[in-house]
Amino acid sequence: MAKFRKEDALEYHAQGRPGKIEVIPTKPYSTQRDLTLAYSPGVAEPCLEIEKNPEDAYKYTAKGNLVAVISNGTAVLGLGDIGALASKPVMEGKGLLFKIFADIDVFDIEIDTKNIDEFVSTVKHIAPTFGGINLEDIKAPECFEIERRLKEELNIPLMHDDQHGTAIISAAGLINAVELSGKQMHAIRVVINGAGASANSCAKMYIAVGVKKENIIMLDSKGVIHEGRNDLDVYKRFFARKTDDLKTLDDAITNADVFVGLSKGNILTREMVKRMNANCIVFALANPTPEISYEDALSARTDIIVATGRSDNPNQVNNVLGFPFIFRGAMDVRASTINEAMKLAATYAIAQLAKETVPDYVNLAYGSANLAFGKDYIIPKPIDNRLIVEVSSAVAKAACDSGVARRTITDWNAYRNELENRLGKDNKLMRSLADKAKRNPKRIVFAEADTYKILKAAQVVRDEGIAHPILLGNQQKIQLLAQQHNLDLTDMPIIDPVADTQEQHRNDFGDLLGINANVVDLRNMTHASKCVIVIILDV
Repeated sequence: MAKFRKEDALEYHAQGRPGKIEVIPTKPYSTQRDLTLAYSPGVAEPCLEIEKNPEDAYKYTAKGNLVAVISNGTAVLGLGDIGALASKPVMEGKGLLFKIFADIDVFDIEIDTKNIDEFVSTVKHIAPTFGGINLEDIKAPECFEIERRLKEELNIPLMHDDQHGTAIISAAGLINAVELSGKQMHAIRVVINGAGASANSCAKMYIAVGVKKENIIMLDSKGVIHEGRNDLDVYKRFFARKTDDLKTLDDAITNADVFVGLSKGNILTREMVKRMNANCIVFALANPTPEISYEDALSARTDIIVATGRSDNPNQVNNVLGFPFIFRGAMDVRASTINEAMKLAATYAIAQLAKETVPDYVNLAYGSANLAFGKDYIIPKPIDNRLIVEVSSAVAKAACDSGVARRTITDWNAYRNELENRLGKDNKLMRSLADKAKRNPKRIVFAEADTYKILKAAQVVRDEGIAHPILLGNQQKIQLLAQQHNLDLTDMPIIDPVADTQEQHRNDFGDLLGINANVVDLRNMTHASKCVIVIILDV
């Protein structure tokens, strides 16, 4: 994962217009006539049409492409119960992902209550504004009741992504991992460490794709969930096992085929992994520190398939592979809900995509000659443009087939073309280029590094793993700037062209770059003008 400091994160969110999302007009507004049509008196006409036919709201307003991302801040990422207002940056971030991956607009809404009745009532009363609702970062077990009640009372797509997103993506990975391991879904023994919202939904999704309920062992912070315990709520009791022998993770892991971690870091040891069955599968999904590191899992045994939640490991279980495209498909057919058939359709679509030939731009981004279905590629990459087509169309078709769609698609090829063309390519191209650079970072000379903007850019490039910066400029000024702005110059060599002899610095510079020092004239490379000179050397 890219390195960053507290100051980087705060500056990112505060720079320019604070926050990560904004509202922009979608209709002309430059003339008085435009304003008359946009508001009074012209706006009365669509209002009257919607009064007569509420479905016309999808025709005349943004409802059909607008999702509410809603939280009360009781289970935010790894931060816990930090409150509704403090959760707002996360909800804005979710909105950004909806937009860049599926062209869905978002209003983030933070509801300041832990009371289930108040929360449900609030969401119910604002629901007419939206075409879909994404519940986010609400703690268990309240989240189960909130989602259940809202799905009963509303007639638009609604999903608590913390539950179902991880379930859908990890189940897709599980389908492929089990196939590669040469096992059968109905025969595998699964240990799930964690019993919160995500674990509960994952276990139910695994059952839906063929795992037997009696073959699942679930653990919470007190150990194995078994029928002898009297501290279980209704959600945990559903997975209670008839056993007196298994009490701890150390007990449960022996002879397991699959471990799924949805808990905390560093609780699964290499010794435990060694006691799992042959051709075992480990999904260590705690973030940012997995239950066992990717490296430790591989060092424990070679006959293993490993997935984590981290972007710097193969097989990243990332919810962004699912939720944007699930809502896209559901909203395009005006589904009244997101049902189990639609979630399963998304799961199988994601699993199948990993078996397809990987496009060159994905290979390029990940520095691979040929990514292909196998132990290190059981889940598609997030930058794969085909996700919006395959997942959204599968979800839309499942909605139609299961009878919850209010808009019928008759030409599926045309719909797939519409999905393919919906997003511009610029953002994905930039992400692809950045990912490619990270796979084989080059040395980059940052001239005029004794200015803040250049020095900051060098730090970002280094932190993101895009390149290895070499700083060219006045050493004292560079070090002073770094101290003033809390910048980290670790592993960034500094070449000062005027501190000592020019010849010595030519030699230092040439040694760093591995080139003939005689071709370098430092005096012409820095301070010669106000322009920024960046030299990229592939040596």
